[in-house]
Amino acid sequence: MTVSSVTTSAQGYALHNTAPDAAKTMKAAQDFESMTINQMLQPMFQNDDDSQNMFSGGAGEKQFRPMMVEQIAKQMENNGGIGLTDAIDRQMLAMPEQK
Repeated sequence: MTVSSVTTSAQGYALHNTAPDAAKTMKAAQDFESMTINQMLQPMFQNDDDSQNMFSGGAGEKQFRPMMVEQIAKQMENNGGIGLTDAIDRQMLAMPEQK
C-alpha cells in the first residue's frame, strides 16, 4: 500500500480531494469542547487547604479530583456544553475548501 492509495486520514480530515467524515469531525469537536470545559473548571476545584478535618478527602481526594472534573466536563458537553461544538465542527468541515 502506498501513501497515494490512502484516501482519508484517521482524524476525519480530507485527503486527495475527498470529503471529510462528518461523524469523526463532530466527535473531535465534542472532545475539544469537553477538554476546554475541563480546563475552565480545573481552577474551581483547586484548593490549597490541606487541613485534615472530618470532611476532608485527604490524599484520595487530591488523587481523584482531576478525574471527577473531567467527568463533570464531559457531562456538561453532553448536555449542551457552552456552544463551541457546532462552530468547531463547521470550521473543520470547511477546512478542505480553503486552499
